[in-house]
Amino acid sequence: MPEDLADVYRTTYRALVRFLYRKVWDAERAEDLAQEAFARALVHKPENARGWLFIVAANMARDDARRAARERRHLTLLTAEPRDAELAAEAAVEAESDRARVRAALAALSPRDREVLLLWDSGLSYDEIAAQTGLARGAIGTTLSRARRRLVQAYEAGKSGEHVARG
Repeated sequence: MPEDLADVYRTTYRALVRFLYRKVWDAERAEDLAQEAFARALVHKPENARGWLFIVAANMARDDARRAARERRHLTLLTAEPRDAELAAEAAVEAESDRARVRAALAALSPRDREVLLLWDSGLSYDEIAAQTGLARGAIGTTLSRARRRLVQAYEAGKSGEHVARG
């Protein structure tokens, strides 16, 4: 019997938005994608709605990133003019620098490590993470531990300008 989608929405929506935010780095877009995932769940009525939502949302975010990359390439071809850069307040610049280091640190991780970290951070259980990633349930804890360590190393290396190879 499928889970009650209203209950899943109440317990999962915020975690799904956080998960998507770390994929698209835009709060409004993350909320839009989460809403679209729930709309699709209404149509498909999956058995394991929570796990299904995260899988569908991850696929939607990946498709969204591909579309955005195509649009950027297209716009680059259309315009040869440099963009006017606006000066921001020192605090805003620092905050963006920190976000960029976090994005770079996440990008430095292997796709498996990044996916496991983001799924765990979004509140999925070890069983749900194992189902989505194909890893054995017993390997999730070890993978998470190593991924956290690599994330911290990559973030610290980003502060000093070093390069950390993917593990």
